[in-house]
Amino acid sequence: MFRFKKVCLEAFGYALPEEIVRSEELERELEPVYSRFGLHEGRLELMTGIRERRLWDDGTLPSDASTMAGLQALEKAGANPSEIECLLHTAVSRDCLEPATASVVHNNLKLSPKALIYDISNACLGFLNGVVSLANMIELGQVKRGLIVAGESSRQLVRTTISQLLKSRDLNRRDLKTALTSLTIGSGAAALVMAHEAVAKTKHFLLGGVGRSATQHNSLCRGSEDTGFTPDVPMTMCTDAENLLESGCALAADTWREFTRLLGWTAETVDRVFCHQVGSAHRDRLLQTINLDPRKDFSTYETLGNIGSVSLPLTMAMGIEQDQPDPGSRIALLGIGSGLSSVMLGVQW
Repeated sequence: MFRFKKVCLEAFGYALPEEIVRSEELERELEPVYSRFGLHEGRLELMTGIRERRLWDDGTLPSDASTMAGLQALEKAGANPSEIECLLHTAVSRDCLEPATASVVHNNLKLSPKALIYDISNACLGFLNGVVSLANMIELGQVKRGLIVAGESSRQLVRTTISQLLKSRDLNRRDLKTALTSLTIGSGAAALVMAHEAVAKTKHFLLGGVGRSATQHNSLCRGSEDTGFTPDVPMTMCTDAENLLESGCALAADTWREFTRLLGWTAETVDRVFCHQVGSAHRDRLLQTINLDPRKDFSTYETLGNIGSVSLPLTMAMGIEQDQPDPGSRIALLGIGSGLSSVMLGVQW
């Protein structure tokens, strides 16, 4: 459990690739596979609700994407790079195995040499883990301002998945099913400036939250071995989507129960909700499981897909940009990542 009294969310930044890839385009490439199994175009969107996703240009590194989002967050927060005392890079994607991608972003943004920097990696939950880590430092008075960034790239995963499906001679329905989830992954970047209330320009307080794990399910979503972001090394992912949905929602229900108990909130008193974006089935099942009104949610999966650690913060950034919360609004951030682990955080706007 986490409780905070002095931590404020200052400003979000985000960046999106220009290239848009529709689900039907990917399915046309897979026509030989679809014909083999008697599948029809439109199945991917029907199953997930994802019409399209975006891909960075070839050669765009995670640090490039994170830098773009970080620059925007700093500008919106009115923060000078020299004022940032901690930088956390929290994406699944990273430039290389060593050094930390945070070091590249730190140099790109020209932050102070006194700033503490490191990477945090925890699948799709990395960004919220970064929020908790930075909030602890701010609450303890160790830093006054910090920046969290994440840049995710899915081009290699999408291209490798299609290539392997087309090449496989012994592909069966189960293999196809576990691979299709990889085609829902999109690219993007997000960033967040946080500050101690003594120097904060906003009073959007992070109140606290809860974290829970169910690691007996760590095999339900597995990526390829850790090679960093190396252009000539194929990336793959195998996902048991049905069991991941069931187990994830069960973990979310447990986390929600403790989260609302900690903050004294209920599904009725929460004003806005921002979730990790997986797809329509996950969203509907999650909100139904914790009895939350879907009208309180804001979704981006339809046009952006699942952008890993970037999904939740980017969705919140776009959501508050399009509909600014009323002062005092109670906002719930509902995060989950393969492994399985979940973090839920409460913000008073």
